[in-house]
Amino acid sequence: MKTQSHAQAAAEFIKDDARTHWHDETLWHVRQKRDLSAQGIPEWETLRDTASATKDYVLSHLGELLEQFETNALANGIEVLWAKDAQEHNEHVYRILQENKVSNIVKSKSILTEECGLNHYLEDKGYDVVDTDLGERIIQFAKQAPSHIVLPAIHLKKQDIGEIFHEHIGTEKGASDPKYLTEAARQHLRKKFVEANAAITGVNFGIAETGGFVVCTNEGNADMGTHLADIHIACMGIEKLIPRATDLGVFLRLLARSATGQSITNYSSHFHKPAPGKKLYIILVDNGRTEQLGREDFKNSLKCIRCGACMNTCPIYRRSGGYSYNSTVPGPIGSILSPGKDLKKYSTLPFASTLCGSCSDVCPVKINIHEQLYKWRQVITENTDVDASKKLAMKVAGYTFGKPVLYDLAGKMARTALKITPDSLVYSSLNVWGKHRDLPDVPKESFKEWYQKNRKS
Repeated sequence: MKTQSHAQAAAEFIKDDARTHWHDETLWHVRQKRDLSAQGIPEWETLRDTASATKDYVLSHLGELLEQFETNALANGIEVLWAKDAQEHNEHVYRILQENKVSNIVKSKSILTEECGLNHYLEDKGYDVVDTDLGERIIQFAKQAPSHIVLPAIHLKKQDIGEIFHEHIGTEKGASDPKYLTEAARQHLRKKFVEANAAITGVNFGIAETGGFVVCTNEGNADMGTHLADIHIACMGIEKLIPRATDLGVFLRLLARSATGQSITNYSSHFHKPAPGKKLYIILVDNGRTEQLGREDFKNSLKCIRCGACMNTCPIYRRSGGYSYNSTVPGPIGSILSPGKDLKKYSTLPFASTLCGSCSDVCPVKINIHEQLYKWRQVITENTDVDASKKLAMKVAGYTFGKPVLYDLAGKMARTALKITPDSLVYSSLNVWGKHRDLPDVPKESFKEWYQKNRKS
């Protein structure tokens, strides 16, 4: 089946004008909370510099840090498994469940397991996987994927959630009070926690120095699941390492502030070894990360700590919704990661950006996101079947911009043409750009002409 381009999928989303504005404003509110929280810390930029440098060190010493992590985790009594791809990751999880005769599974939020398609894999094997993060449970009921990596159900209004809960857990028809709905979800999930004999979690930070790892949640669902179940399976991308326990304070201060504007996540849970009588597994997953590390222009994308700040600030994401990206990680950072997995399928994503640089400005680990998007555009243009007319237009534009005399002449001709051309022709169906926009008044002169005239005076 042919995949929709980002523009085609975005066109579907913006058909509902009111919902589009609501989505935009909701995420901008989160961005504003992030700004207030960051501005409350004088050393914010120092934290960003430190985190970025730490991640640079991790990426340049990844092999030895992974070996150090494995050695220390094994010494702690954790069973360490390696997965080269999503298939191997899912097979590891399935084998563990089979060996331990697991019947009921609870899972906390994990972008990696979404990336690996774990839920569908286990459901095909006959397991019922219960997502316990509130947002994840909502979209699981609705048979949808997360539209945002931190706020998975951000595309749904409370009235939508009321209808979903009414259908699946029997809340009152038409109920939309958040407190009532949250309490209903709490009671529903409490039973699932008690029945579970295995808990699956993601990992926010693996610590090479100790062999332990940290899981951050706001609802405490990861703790509830892992404390009640006898089996804990933690799934971690190999880039999630930090060298030392003392590095953790930097990242915990950055993560929640960048994500939602909180000073820290409600629960930062540390796991070092299995509790007596229980088993703890960690699966270290590559799934294309080594390949991305080998791409000099794009390896910095592996510094991402999955805060979602670049999505909340991106004018394209806010107005086109997460599903328009058709990838596990949407938004600006996803538009860098996804083409590395499938260049053709995700070829339109790097173009879903204004290149304004706001994503790079808010990134807590200083990833040069907008520059990498620009780099991907060049790679895609060279390696895929870009529309011939677009290719020709870019060549003509490039030639014109490279010849100052020709550029000045083209500017004068365009200004004259726009003054005498009727609006019916300017805003015809041939001008897609003008479909929802009006051109500004045509200036009498170019900026260059204005500057030269005023500089002399």
